[in-house]
Amino acid sequence: MPASAGSPVRTVPVSRGVAVGMTQQYIAGELSILLAQLQAVAADEMAARGVAELRREAETRPLTALTRVVARALALDDGLCWDSLSRGDEAAFTRQAHIGTDLREFSVCAGLLADP
Repeated sequence: MPASAGSPVRTVPVSRGVAVGMTQQYIAGELSILLAQLQAVAADEMAARGVAELRREAETRPLTALTRVVARALALDDGLCWDSLSRGDEAAFTRQAHIGTDLREFSVCAGLLADP
């Protein structure tokens, strides 16, 4: 997959030696979408503002900074999940856990996190 000027392509191994090229814009855009989903299930205004800030960073920072954004988003999601469990809100917990799973899987595939 050729890269256009100003849009470097990152090749990321996916499985069985198959690789996929992802542009920086695609990675930032997909991360922003996942963070928007997390923002929508935030339990309170403070958490929603925190996710909104992470979205801005995902959309404006270089690709190398996105690993830190993802780590912070996963930590925030973990806190939201624990909060939902402590309140007995199974529906919120389920939504938050699914978004956290999607965020982690995408981040591993995009090369932002190591596969455990």
